[in-house]
Amino acid sequence: MNTFNGADAQALLARHGLDSFQALWNLQLTAVDEPNTGRGGWSSVYRLELEGQGFFLKRQSGYLTRTLRRPFGEPTFAREFRNIQRYRRMGIPSLDAVFYGQHQAAEGTQAVLLTRALDDWADLESWNDRWAEVPPEGRQAILAAVGGLARTLHGAGQVHNCFYPKHVFLREKAGQFQACLIDLEKTRPLIFGRRDRVRDLEPLLRRSHMWSDDEIRLMLAAYLKQPAEGAEVGAWLEQLGRRRRHKGNR
Repeated sequence: MNTFNGADAQALLARHGLDSFQALWNLQLTAVDEPNTGRGGWSSVYRLELEGQGFFLKRQSGYLTRTLRRPFGEPTFAREFRNIQRYRRMGIPSLDAVFYGQHQAAEGTQAVLLTRALDDWADLESWNDRWAEVPPEGRQAILAAVGGLARTLHGAGQVHNCFYPKHVFLREKAGQFQACLIDLEKTRPLIFGRRDRVRDLEPLLRRSHMWSDDEIRLMLAAYLKQPAEGAEVGAWLEQLGRRRRHKGNR
């Protein structure tokens, strides 16, 4: 099964003879990090450059996720690709997939997923690492972008389920920031209302410990579309704080 996303990407891959599963599977590249092993197989990530455009190529073999709907398992990249497509349909900013392919081999199910590299973006984790150096207006713009992204995500009835700073990417333009999400493998529908929303946001705040309470209020104000000093933002701040303390005591 080969799937394309966008005629421009299909034409680009075809010009380089990379418009099939087998071509991408056999392509000789150096992995960007150590492969993941387990789940009866492996998965790895590679950097690919084509005509000045950057991509990440993910390949896996026998690395399956089992769910009630798919008890015999499916490639983790199949689930990620499906969620990328779902986010696109729902208008949730995320990474762009340009190819997905799957093949049944003797050693198990193989899959490839090709996504565009976010070369002009930077993850929130790297912004947090230099938070003290970011001017106040930059911090406010980042917090507004992150809060707006979370609002769009939850407003579409989805939870990311791994909403960490390293999975939130930001791009600055004219003093404003755009935000998008990566690593969508664990995303799922929002079922339990506010409880799900709090559970999704709390890891982001726990890993953004350099943000002051006032800054968290600014992010929540963008998320809730309420005044930063208002009662609703204060209630959310308290509830998130309780969950944070509960997680810290475990």
